Amino acid sequence: MLVDLKLKEFSERLAAATPTPGGGSASALAASLAASLGAMVCDLTVGKPKYEAARADLEKAREALQGLRKDLLALVDRDAEAYDQVAAAMKLPKGTPEEKAKRQEVLGRASLFATEIPLKTAESSLAVLKELKGVAEKGNASALSDVGVAAHLAHTGLVGAALNVRTNLPGIPDRERAGRIVERTSSLESEAAGLLEELRGAVSRRMSG
Repeated sequence: MLVDLKLKEFSERLAAATPTPGGGSASALAASLAASLGAMVCDLTVGKPKYEAARADLEKAREALQGLRKDLLALVDRDAEAYDQVAAAMKLPKGTPEEKAKRQEVLGRASLFATEIPLKTAESSLAVLKELKGVAEKGNASALSDVGVAAHLAHTGLVGAALNVRTNLPGIPDRERAGRIVERTSSLESEAAGLLEELRGAVSRRMSG
């Protein structure tokens, strides 16, 4: 599994001349790192007398971020698996009408799966951004830069995942369903852009005193 590799090994795999792991896995990893940083800031805040009023909110955020971190790590591998299914479908024979039909059917299913996985990454990345908003507003002031880094990582994860959604859309035979996926993806991107600006503003204001 990719997530069981050492950091150096994963970087080398990513740099290799192979299609997986690729941008989808990197996007999921970026968002998982964002969740990790957010959870860290919660841990650096909970239990400190100065932030006692925020304890309940940050404990809840920490739990949510830890769950999202695990989900996103799983998506690192799922994204590579999804691409491998598309690649396998592309190699199916197409010499007869029956083979062509079978290949198209399998490719359609694989393309849908390869679209749904990065869509899940995008949704989870947005969930991380939402949790980070409260952390930026109430978390330990000494760790605000970490919240800012987390916000950008989560946003990068979402934008990268959206790119991977769109690259697999042409292979989906159900065009109505593909259209709904496009609308959902655009909505996620729009909401994420707004949240990133809110987070940047909250971090900047608190860092400025």
